[in-house]
Amino acid sequence: MSPKFTQFTTFTRPVSELTYMQIALLGLGLMGRALAARLLERGHALTLWNRTPLDDAYLTGELACTRVVAEAVEAVSAAPLVLCMLSDANALREVLLSKRMVHLLPGRVVLNMATIAPEEARSLAEALARAGGEYVECPVLGSTPEARSGRLLLMFGGNRARFDALLPLLSDLGTAPRHVGEVGQAAAMKLALNQLIASLTSAFALSLGLVQREGVAVEDFMAVLRESALYAPTFDKKLDRLLARDFERPNFPLKHLLKDTRLFTRAANAAGLDTHMLVGVQHVLEHALHDGLADKDYSALYQAIVPPRD
Repeated sequence: MSPKFTQFTTFTRPVSELTYMQIALLGLGLMGRALAARLLERGHALTLWNRTPLDDAYLTGELACTRVVAEAVEAVSAAPLVLCMLSDANALREVLLSKRMVHLLPGRVVLNMATIAPEEARSLAEALARAGGEYVECPVLGSTPEARSGRLLLMFGGNRARFDALLPLLSDLGTAPRHVGEVGQAAAMKLALNQLIASLTSAFALSLGLVQREGVAVEDFMAVLRESALYAPTFDKKLDRLLARDFERPNFPLKHLLKDTRLFTRAANAAGLDTHMLVGVQHVLEHALHDGLADKDYSALYQAIVPPRD
C-alpha cells in the first residue's frame, strides 16, 4: 500500500475549468474494482480508497500499480473529481460529510454511481452545496463484465453543463450516457429498473418451478416463452444458474438487490403507489437472506421460491 499523503489540496478554480483525468475513487467492492480497472485502461489517474482495508492479494494484477490510500481524505485531496461506489447513502454521508472531509469539498465535484433513493440524493446534493462542492449522480445498469468492457448503461442526474463536462469520462464507461434530469431523477430511474430485476426474476423462478414440479420439459417451456411477448433476455441469462442452483461468483449479490427493493418500496409509497406486489418479492428476498444467501448471486431467490426436494 502506498504511503500516506501529508499535504491536502483545496481546489478553488471553478469546477468547469477542472480536468477530470485525476479521479479519487471511493469504494472498491465488486463494481468499484471493475470501474477502477476500466478507468485505468482508459488512461485515467486514480487514487483509490476502501472503507475496509484491502489486503495485498487484492491489489495485484490490474490494480497493482494504482495508488491506494488508507483514508478517504487522502484520496479526495489528490483529485478534483470524487467518484463514489459506496454501499448506501449512510456510507456516503459518513464519508463525504465528516469533519475532516468537509473542508476539502469546495471546488470539487462528487459523482455518485451507487444506488440510493431520490430523496437521499437530493439531501446529499444540498449538503455538499452548502459545503462548497457539487454533487451529481450517475447510477448504472449492468454488472462487472459491462463495467470492465465499457458497456454500462449510464443515467446522469445533475445540470446539463456538468453532464457535458463529464461526458468524455462517462463515455469511457458506457456507450451512450443519458442525461435524465436533475439530481434524484436518475436515482429514481435506477430504482425503477432494479425493481424489474427483482420482480422479473421472482416471476420467472415461480413459473419455472411449477413446470418443473409438473414434469414439463424445461426446454419446451422456454421454447414457447421465447416466442412470446412475455420473454425477457434475463430469463435465459439466469436459466443455467437456476437449473444448477449455482449462485456463486455473483456480479450483483442478493443483499444489494434487497437493499434496492426496500429503497424502491419506500420511494413508491411516498409517491402514492401501491407496492403490495413488490412487498411479496421483498419477503422472498428476506427469506433468502436469512437462509445465508446474502452474498450469493441475486438469482438465489430461486432457492427460496423453489426449495429443493429431499
